Amino acid sequence: MKMTGQRRDAASGRARALVVLLHGYGADGADLIGLADPLAPVLPDAVFLAPDAPEPCRVNPMGRQWFPISWIDGSPEAEMRAGFLRAADALDRWLTEAMAAEGVTEAETVLVGFSQGTMMALHVGPRRAAPLAGIVGFSGRLAETGPNAAPVRARPPVLLIHGDLDEVIPAQALVETREALAAEGFAVQWHLSRGIGHGIAPDGLRAAALFLRARLASAA
Repeated sequence: MKMTGQRRDAASGRARALVVLLHGYGADGADLIGLADPLAPVLPDAVFLAPDAPEPCRVNPMGRQWFPISWIDGSPEAEMRAGFLRAADALDRWLTEAMAAEGVTEAETVLVGFSQGTMMALHVGPRRAAPLAGIVGFSGRLAETGPNAAPVRARPPVLLIHGDLDEVIPAQALVETREALAAEGFAVQWHLSRGIGHGIAPDGLRAAALFLRARLASAA
């Protein structure tokens, strides 16, 4: 699968880190690349990449999807899982190529996901051979848990952020994801945005910025 997307150069002109922004279902890279604006002053040496998911979205042909969602588009669950695994493989290969192109390592790379993008980040990041500097997941959850999930190979620090009024993925998913990751040995931080639905609030973005700055500074 060929993946394209959006890019913002490092504000300092010195590319020493990579922030990968993974959009949600029915959106595309352009939907999240705007996060580079508030994050760049905190991460001046970071290049921002926001890839487009590999498939057109079945319920929004103008957008993209990482994989079909049975309860939204009516696809069989087997097709949903097959699409998820295809997208995970495509994202993993794209990430390797992107890091090589930008001249950075896993220790200088972070994933930031929103909703379905969080599912991708929390699956792909921990299954790479070397740990990433960190993962931030907005309004998402784990896509796979239990004995049938692919084995974890690395345990980057994770920050989970959720709105307490999320109508798409309830805030309880934050608790379940936090507990599942902690049981696997991950260091997990979390932030609950009060009065916020399925979106990114200013307080959540501030929490993400502080986490990313600390993670990329410690990696350097």
